[in-house]
Amino acid sequence: MKSLWLDIGNTRLKYWVTENNQVVEHAAELHLQSPADLLLGLIQHFKNLGIHQAGVSSVQDLQSNERIRNILKQLNVPIICAKVHAEYAGLSCGYDNTTQLGIDRWLQVLAVAHNTDEKYCVISCGTALTIDLADGLNHLGGYILPNLYLQRDSLIQNTKGIKIPDAAFDELSPGRNTIDAVHHGILLGLVSIIKNVLEQSPRKLILTGGDAPLFAKFLAEYNPIIEPDLLLQGLQKYILHQN
Repeated sequence: MKSLWLDIGNTRLKYWVTENNQVVEHAAELHLQSPADLLLGLIQHFKNLGIHQAGVSSVQDLQSNERIRNILKQLNVPIICAKVHAEYAGLSCGYDNTTQLGIDRWLQVLAVAHNTDEKYCVISCGTALTIDLADGLNHLGGYILPNLYLQRDSLIQNTKGIKIPDAAFDELSPGRNTIDAVHHGILLGLVSIIKNVLEQSPRKLILTGGDAPLFAKFLAEYNPIIEPDLLLQGLQKYILHQN
């Protein structure tokens, strides 16, 4: 039996197709602020795969999510759109207003929070860098920061007379030119924040998202675990709990 899993974020649409709990197809594409249009171009492909059920995580607004659901109805299969709950599968939400917590963050914590004695720090290195903390099955809340590239773009837009071309975020040493000073400084800032959070309350560090390997390199002393498909795991767990 094949299942379709969709992660519709702020800039990308990611999907997985699984069969007998094994990933048989995976892709991620920029949706250019129109995920429904991108999905419309993919729907015939999904029809041809013989999908039996679909699970959706979407951070889009209500209107976009309604369009997404209507497109997925063409599959004629059960569709479950995940949402944040005050309590779900034993996990309690740290936000007073659950509608304020992104479903992507919630599912990533849900994926790992299964041991009542374990403390977790889940960091998603995507369009934003998000940090979520959990003590066992209690989500404590977290932090949202502009990622490496958003910070660099902000400097480019707001710094007159200084050109900041793309370069690698690969060192924490003092930059010996403006380009390196910008890139090393931004990376140092985010790494320092993460270390500060972990030093306040030591916990198991789990990284996900495209820049997870980069941050793992500078957080080696915390023995980070990289989980590329963490949201998929959370979405699967969410739907399993409903069945």
